[in-house]
Amino acid sequence: MSEARLLPGGPVAESILNDVAARAAALAGRGVRPALATILVGDDDASAGYIRIKQKQAADLGFVSPHTHLPADAKQEDLHAAIAGYNADPEVHGLLVQYPVPGHLDYDAAMQELDPDKDVDGLHPLNMGRLALGMPGMLPCTPAGIEALLAFHEIPLAGRDVVILGRGATLGRPLAMMLSQKRPTANAAVTVVHTGVPDWADYTRRADVLIAAAGVPGIIQPEHVKPGAVVVGGGVRYEGRRLLPDVDESVASVAGAITPRVGGVGPTTVAMLFRNAITAAERATGA
Repeated sequence: MSEARLLPGGPVAESILNDVAARAAALAGRGVRPALATILVGDDDASAGYIRIKQKQAADLGFVSPHTHLPADAKQEDLHAAIAGYNADPEVHGLLVQYPVPGHLDYDAAMQELDPDKDVDGLHPLNMGRLALGMPGMLPCTPAGIEALLAFHEIPLAGRDVVILGRGATLGRPLAMMLSQKRPTANAAVTVVHTGVPDWADYTRRADVLIAAAGVPGIIQPEHVKPGAVVVGGGVRYEGRRLLPDVDESVASVAGAITPRVGGVGPTTVAMLFRNAITAAERATGA
């Protein structure tokens, strides 16, 4: 059997970011610089690296990127105060709190302090509620990136059997809601299964499109995949800076199409972050 067709995320992200740059330039022509603010708590090297990447991307797109770096021993009220400051600043259009935060802080409580209209991660409870009801709002970045990736590579979903392995609040659950909605790039028959189901592989083996979102390295092996299926590796775990995907590389010998180990869903997630940010800037400025 031949190797699966690769579904890289890079070209998808490039298309999205080109659109973001054009929209940012249009705002600049009206005297508005879109602004994506970031908050980092502590001195985790990986988190600091992600902030630098986002700041560079912001600059390349014509954004400004104000940043607050709180010490590792910051209190919950310090984090909430930083969020409140950006919420109140009309020149800041988008805001993200870099995850993870130190263990003594409550990230979920901090997320609820964000202005939902500045929540570029799309994870505020109000935005998740808007998604569930099919209302306009910020979409969670990784699920939105996966939908965009499949659409870009012309993988049809309407009426097809899509199985998502993983029920997490940031990926599996919102992705299931998105792909089951009646839109040209969705409208699938979606099943969500998880590792607490003893026979989970019975579900994955029937899928036309299998999306791994469990965060368990190598959980998807060739025997878990229907020959010719489309396989998307959405779930990962990090050991230091080493990325460990849910989908074993050997799955390419069975799948019809598959995202690459590196450069698949990751680039589209970042692109959707900036798409949310430019949308927030346009709404805030009446564009």
